[in-house]
Parts: sequence; structure tokens; C-alpha cells
Amino acid sequence: MKKIFFIILIFSSVLSAQKNIEYFPSGLTIHPFAANSLEPKLGSIFKINSNELLLNIGNSMDLARIQINNQTFSVGADLFTWTLLRKENNFHFPVDAVDYLFGLNFGYKRVMHNFSVGARVRLSHISAHLVDGHYNGTLNEWRDGHYPRVYSREFIEALAYVKYKRLRIYGGMTYLYHVDPVEIKKDNYQFGFDYFFNKYFGDGIIPFVGYDLKLVHLSKYTGNNSFTAGVKIGKREGKGLSLAFNYYSGYSIHGEYYDTVEKYSSLSINLDL
Repeated sequence: MKKIFFIILIFSSVLSAQKNIEYFPSGLTIHPFAANSLEPKLGSIFKINSNELLLNIGNSMDLARIQINNQTFSVGADLFTWTLLRKENNFHFPVDAVDYLFGLNFGYKRVMHNFSVGARVRLSHISAHLVDGHYNGTLNEWRDGHYPRVYSREFIEALAYVKYKRLRIYGGMTYLYHVDPVEIKKDNYQFGFDYFFNKYFGDGIIPFVGYDLKLVHLSKYTGNNSFTAGVKIGKREGKGLSLAFNYYSGYSIHGEYYDTVEKYSSLSINLDL
């Protein structure tokens, strides 16, 4: 937290000298990558053929933005939670695990007719926790013999992209400058794309597709694959409602299950703020 507040102070001092700065602008300089799991989400993911679902509550916003000719610079904030729940009878949804993320992001974008380039750098913290829904009160034990463990990571993530019309291809890496457990290695790599089709039915419905590959480094490099395809009702790079089919394979996105391999299909609904 001290490091983040220090960076905010330095960046605020730099911005205060700018005359063409816009504070708390609408929208995001860097639109979320469609298939990336660490993006602002406000909605649910329902796993097919499973009694598990995910509840995501999070948002990103640009705090300040500078426009210089065809270039945009921004600084923003991220606040996410993603929660693992189980479906039980009588409309009960015990909470099994929850992860928290907060941090800063820095964006850059340059637009040249139908072609653009950009980058986003994040300085973030993630912590993960098992919750009371993972504890069997009748047997007085943790489910499946899985006990709570300390999981915390502070990291720098850098993703750059090139975009032609509605196709965006990106890549980058994440460096964990502090992580628990210490057996987790500090470098991860990431590649992907997303594509938003032409609008259909007037300006109302926009089909999209995306794929994301993360090379996660535990004892060796392992690929986490995330695929999504769906439709967005609203603005392509703005507010709206997204409905999608998703496929995921690889290590769990939940820190308490960081060494557990998963493979599942799901349906999701998400509010894009």
C-alpha cells in the first residue's frame, strides 16, 4: 500500500503541471481484453455440468487522462473480487473461496486511421482466502482435506497490443516481485486476441470472440487456456451487457487452488461499466 500511495503522489505531481488533463473521464483508455481472466467484471459465470459458479464484482476506471494529438495517456485504478460458490438446495450458495485484487494501471494508446497500438501496465496486489462455505460444520473439518493457506502476490503486469479495425492482438508478461507460497516462480507470460464483429440489428448487438493463453510458471511452464464467444448488447468499447460461452483449462484462477488443474465450460453474464 505504501508503494502504491507513493506512486499516486508522484504521478499526481506530474499531472498537476499539465493543462490538457481530464480528471475522472468516461470510459477506459484500454478496453478490457475479452478472454483475459483478470479484467473488470460485474456478473456471474455458471459452470456447465457442475454445481459451482463464480460471482465477480469489480471495476476499473481512469482517474486521469491526457490527450496529445492522436496519443492518449492515462492512470487508473482496479478493484476486483472473484468468488467461488456452490449451488445447493433451497437456493443456498455457500461461498467456498474469494480472491481480492486492487492496484493502479497506466495506459497508452495511439490511433492511426484503422490501425492503433497501445499498452497497459498494472501494479497490483492479490490475496486469496477460503471462506466458511468450505468448512463442513457437521463434521468439523475442511472440505476435501483442503486447509486454508497463505496466498499473496504483488506484481507488475505489462501488456501491449496492435489493433487493426476490430481485431486486437496482444502479448506481454507478469513479474511477481513478491509471492507466497515461495514455490511459485516469478515470471508468467501471456498472449491472446479478441475480435468484435460488425453491429447487428442496428446498434444493439455486437458478436465477439476472444482467446487468452497464460504460461504460468510453477515447477515448470504450463498453459492456461481461456476462450470466449458471445454477444454484447450496448457499446463496443463502453457500457453494455455481455452474454457469452466460455471454455477454460489450466490451473485454477483462485489463489487457494493455485496448484489445482481445472477444465470446464461455462455460460456467463456480465455488466460492462
